[in-house]
Amino acid sequence: MPRISRRSLLAATSAGLLGSSAGGWFNLLADELDRQPKRRHCVLLWMTGGPSQTDTFDMKPGHANGGEFKEAPTSVPGLRFSEHLPGLAKQAEHLAIVRSLSTKEGDHGRGTYLIRTGHQPMGAIQYPSIGSSIAKELGLPDDTIPQNVSIGPYRAFNQAAFGPGFLGPRYAPLTVGAADAVQSMPVAAGAYAELKVDDLTPPAGVDANQFEHRLGLWRMLQTDFVRKHVGASPIAHHTVYERAVALMGSKAAEAFDLSQEPNSVREAYGRGRFGQGCLMARRLIERGVSFVEVTLGDIDGNSIAWDTHQNNFSAVRTLSQQLDAGWSKLMRELDERGFLESTTFLWIGEFGRTPQINAQGGRDHFPAAWTCVLGGAGIRGGQAYGKTRFCFKTLTGR
Repeated sequence: MPRISRRSLLAATSAGLLGSSAGGWFNLLADELDRQPKRRHCVLLWMTGGPSQTDTFDMKPGHANGGEFKEAPTSVPGLRFSEHLPGLAKQAEHLAIVRSLSTKEGDHGRGTYLIRTGHQPMGAIQYPSIGSSIAKELGLPDDTIPQNVSIGPYRAFNQAAFGPGFLGPRYAPLTVGAADAVQSMPVAAGAYAELKVDDLTPPAGVDANQFEHRLGLWRMLQTDFVRKHVGASPIAHHTVYERAVALMGSKAAEAFDLSQEPNSVREAYGRGRFGQGCLMARRLIERGVSFVEVTLGDIDGNSIAWDTHQNNFSAVRTLSQQLDAGWSKLMRELDERGFLESTTFLWIGEFGRTPQINAQGGRDHFPAAWTCVLGGAGIRGGQAYGKTRFCFKTLTGR
């Protein structure tokens, strides 16, 4: 199986995140996924708010600002993660840690747009998100199920960063359980997070006959509109709606029904939105979906919990436990079912957190030197690329 070499990965990173644009390494990732004869998949694990690299995959033990967490060994000698990521530590041979990301965008909205599109937010052009780009490259014309699915997204920082841009609505993500408010509904104690496709079912009080009548009326009006307004936009709009209607009545919609899974499996993934989202991602990949995004940033109704300006360690501990359970279980199940070799993972947020611990026990925005993780297909795992020792020492004065 072709793999991304260290040289090509670093070259792409240099062209992208180490400069002003992430476009270089996005293109490399898409090209690598597209070269394979077997159907390929990509999972983006998006960490809303900017995760702390120093408390997850780039530990600084013994340093005054290293924090209270201990580092722990992994399945790869010399590679160490946070003690709160034991499941991922066992699968370190599948993961490549990139510790030298750097941008100049320390604002949530601008950073989100840059990382997700590969372009700085300026000018009139709206660029497509990574999900839309990959769905366009890997999706097939006769796919019943959408090829770009976003689970639990928090889009308030920058709506455009989640859209299809100039690719048009055909490649917009199908959203599941969007949580665009800072304060979201917390998961009830002892319950599983409820994840439903937005607008997949008819409105309350509309029975099957009424729905079919409305659908027939819509199709009559829509067909006449498209006939009189020939152009790319009306056709794209019509295509999106027809695909949505087709999904509503198709067997493919069962992929979103997590009640079909045994409770033991659901429990292993974690009861929260991220864990249940990872389980849904597995079901979607099994059905051929090219790109699935699962967002983690929620603690007790706070949708941007990675934004740890205060109480960093309490929040990161809880988030790491959710991350570890969902991600590690997803990789294990994909491996057992023969999909890991065709699925590439990317763990990332809009920036990292400061090496310094502030007076509120938190870490602030830090785009100068931070971390992402690549894994699965096409990635030479068991390695860490780059070091933040110089930046850490220089920027902290220690």
